[in-house]
Amino acid sequence: MASLLYIPFIGNMPLFDWDEINFAECAREMLVSNNYSDVQLYFHPFWEKPPMFIWLQAMSMNFFGVNEFSARFPNALCGVVTLLVLYRTGKVLNDGKFGLTWAFVYACTLLPHLFFKSGIIDPWFNLFIYISVYQLIRHTDNPVGNFGYRTAVISGFFLGLALLTKGPAALILVGLTVTVFFALGKLKNISSFKFMATFFFAFLITGLSWFAVMYLKGHGQVIKEFIDYQVRLFNTEDSDHGGPFIYHFVVLLIGCFPSSLFLILAHKKSISDTPFQMHSKRWMMSLFWVVLILFSIVQTKIVHYSSLCYFPLTYLATYAIQKIMAGQYQWKKWLHVFFICISTLLGIAFILIGCVPFLRSWLISANLIADPFALENLKADVCWTGYEWLIGIIFLVISFFSIIKIRRSSFKFIYLLCLGSLFSVYCLIMIIAPKIEQYSQRAAIEFYKQCALHNFNVESIGFKSYATLFYGQLEPSFKQDASFTNYLKLKRKVYEDQGINVDISYGLIRTNWMKDMQTPKPSCFVAKVNDEEVVKRDCPYLKELYRQNGFIFYIRVFDEKYRSGDIYY
Repeated sequence: MASLLYIPFIGNMPLFDWDEINFAECAREMLVSNNYSDVQLYFHPFWEKPPMFIWLQAMSMNFFGVNEFSARFPNALCGVVTLLVLYRTGKVLNDGKFGLTWAFVYACTLLPHLFFKSGIIDPWFNLFIYISVYQLIRHTDNPVGNFGYRTAVISGFFLGLALLTKGPAALILVGLTVTVFFALGKLKNISSFKFMATFFFAFLITGLSWFAVMYLKGHGQVIKEFIDYQVRLFNTEDSDHGGPFIYHFVVLLIGCFPSSLFLILAHKKSISDTPFQMHSKRWMMSLFWVVLILFSIVQTKIVHYSSLCYFPLTYLATYAIQKIMAGQYQWKKWLHVFFICISTLLGIAFILIGCVPFLRSWLISANLIADPFALENLKADVCWTGYEWLIGIIFLVISFFSIIKIRRSSFKFIYLLCLGSLFSVYCLIMIIAPKIEQYSQRAAIEFYKQCALHNFNVESIGFKSYATLFYGQLEPSFKQDASFTNYLKLKRKVYEDQGINVDISYGLIRTNWMKDMQTPKPSCFVAKVNDEEVVKRDCPYLKELYRQNGFIFYIRVFDEKYRSGDIYY
């Protein structure tokens, strides 16, 4: 059943820039170069992410080929594994009914379901951390029990896998969660030194294995750049992804509907809880608030940064649902109002998305959109059936009907409310998302594919894209081309004087090489309409081929008046 939820339709549209294509390209380059020990981008060491998830994608591509399905299949598999893990661990933490309900609630929550159909790193990273924390929950309930050291090894091992998946954030998150848990418990039942030593030994053996290999291979600079990148993410707004402190509060409240509202209710104490249930609940509360507050402090704000909250959030939501059904929690009026407001907000959003074909002409002519690129995006020729707005109507009908029944103490309709959420997100992924992709990037993706078909170089100007690599099928041979190596020698000092690290800025270097040097094969470029005047001013040797949906496509021409030696200015 879990396979039917997550695997179908994962290959029904191109990958999205940046993150999906970034990781998929790293996996593709592993296959093309037959180098599985190094994470590469532009066939050069890539220092932003460790290799675990890239290995999973590379394995998938070896089996299914290099395509969208292969890039997203590891996370679809993670969705299946996650539901099984939730059932098994929920059964231990509470009972079998709780485990089954938890898996159901998690599957029906909007953002978690969406992420399992993506090609980003976070689903596996979050699962590894949750398993590590789960083992700590078991251990701290009975520190002198027979399975103490086994839980230490398992917890350390999975935390090491999390480190190999996304980096040191794993240790920070678990370390802070442990600190908060023991602080709330007034430092009771702190683990023995032997347990902690065993835990860290398993963690270090697993988590540092790849970094040790990189260091022994002489790639110590990659490790340094990796650490610097993690620090920068915390201190600065990376990739123009900033936001207010409450950003992740809003994301979880709306994006994790309906679980997020039950979470609010779960903060109430229940005298019927067993000591182990109170113990588990304290762990989940600690994990939830550590993740939420930490990533609210972090300057870079991206939706999936708070995705580890999904585990404790849905656990606590399931806890509250069971208490409501047992008559131990009351369905409050304020909760009823919250459910109506957020259901209405989401339903209207779904309806408006489905009404894009009807609203498009008005949006284009009404001068409501100031961004020329977004305005041109809307002019894309996308085939709509005209009935997509019904997704929002059905969601509203199911939600309001369920809320009315719940208000009348028919609490089993909570499950229908969850199913309404599942229906909506499934339809959005299957029907709406491919159409949105056609507006946002399809014209560029098709151009990159044509460049690959004709064996042309292709890069973007004025915006960052990894699609030029994945869909343009960059080959490793470009690094050995004489004109490229000569260009690096010529420009290295200039770039270094500008504060640009040549060894980690291959995207910029390759774009400038294609613009400046006579390359072995034709060079094509893509720019957004916003940058048209800049391209005309700085790159007069580029000839416009055509423009479509906000993108302008160029090819470089060889004009003698711009030639000076081997370099074009």
